[in-house]
Amino acid sequence: MLESNSVQFFVHNTNGGTYMATAVIMPRQGNTVESCVVSKWHKKKGDKVNIGDILFTYETDKATFDEEAKIEGILLETFFEEGDDVPCLLNMCVIGELGEDISSFSPEGATVKEAEKPIEDKKEEVKKEAESLTVQKSENEDLKISPRAKNLADKTNVDVTYANATGPNGRIIERDIQALAKDGLKVTSAAKPAYDQTASYNATGIGGRITVEDIRKGVVTPVETVTVSVADTQDYTEEKLSNIRKVIAKTMHASISQMAQLTMNAAFDATSIMNYRAMVKNNTERLGLANITINDIVVYAVAKTLLAHKDLNAHFNGESIKRFNKVHMGVAIDTPRGLMVPTVFNCDMKSLNDISLEVKDLAGKCKTGNINPDLLTGGTFTITNLGNLGVESFTPVINPPQTAILGVCGLVTRIKEENGQIKPYQAMGLSLTIDHRIVDGAPAARFLKDLCTNLENFEMMLAK
Repeated sequence: MLESNSVQFFVHNTNGGTYMATAVIMPRQGNTVESCVVSKWHKKKGDKVNIGDILFTYETDKATFDEEAKIEGILLETFFEEGDDVPCLLNMCVIGELGEDISSFSPEGATVKEAEKPIEDKKEEVKKEAESLTVQKSENEDLKISPRAKNLADKTNVDVTYANATGPNGRIIERDIQALAKDGLKVTSAAKPAYDQTASYNATGIGGRITVEDIRKGVVTPVETVTVSVADTQDYTEEKLSNIRKVIAKTMHASISQMAQLTMNAAFDATSIMNYRAMVKNNTERLGLANITINDIVVYAVAKTLLAHKDLNAHFNGESIKRFNKVHMGVAIDTPRGLMVPTVFNCDMKSLNDISLEVKDLAGKCKTGNINPDLLTGGTFTITNLGNLGVESFTPVINPPQTAILGVCGLVTRIKEENGQIKPYQAMGLSLTIDHRIVDGAPAARFLKDLCTNLENFEMMLAK
């Protein structure tokens, strides 16, 4: 049976044997994904490929994935460049044996350069081109130089006759020009006969070249210099945004600019949920339970509470509001690739233990980058937790088209009067942001009040 990400094609060589050419396609990660962006090629044309090698990395608007080789052979051709947006199921590259005809694998829209020409022939052409290019060193001697080295020499204005040739058969190659430019050995043609390579001159010519006048003025005494790296002098670094970061930026900007967002804060006595978690933790192994966290408890309570506050468990598109009878809970996950929000579907119908297991599974897939993009859509409400970072209050930004988002804050010690006595307790903050176009302040406040009551009486809530 063929792999879902490969297409096999059998051809016959001139010796009567049979080769197996395999095209690797751009996978479809979820039903909602139509194309992916090639972020990096880990193999190049002509490389040997082993089973399990990473061929290329690609991105959806939600996650990043690595494509592994399912067969071994030679990477005969790549059809797209880094940065290309490639439709799913289109041929990305071909793996096979040298000499195979792969012209039939070329997809429409691919940027292939002479894909049908064997790699060996192209190598021979490059070799002949490099060997044929020479420059005059003296009246009796020619200096061989590669095309890449000659191009670099022209750009840097170095005199190639002073290069130390380290290439095959005494040929100047690119690294020789790089070394020459680094040493600053630049001199005009007129000044070349009088130039002393062991001497130091004050170069005043164009591009830092040493002129006849510089040589006439004589040798200058070298001044001790201190080498300073670019990193030491540069006061910033710059990198391109990943596709995921671009999507996050676009979504957040649209959310803020297109909604009338209002955030209100509340706090509840966390004694009940802390005691419950401690009890569960002490019996986790005996009862075969997941490692239930405070965040899992909050997710469970929110899902149950939302059923009575459907304006907050809704989507608003500017023309109509869609209120959901089920809670599909988005849970914000901090990953190396950026913020991701996978969905716990039908969260209101699941047990606390089931929610805990599913949230951990989704978080793990987000952090490794192999989550199905379909699991990153469809949320009706979102919870984001910064409490473990010590944040006491913040303003979460709504994930459109949702109408609300809840921020979970850290624990703080407060005091309250109970039976005439002042007692300290652990309070947990909640920050609720609503789309004020569709949700008024009073209904939002009632949701917060009901949620705080349920969390303060969590064991009673479980009995419902």
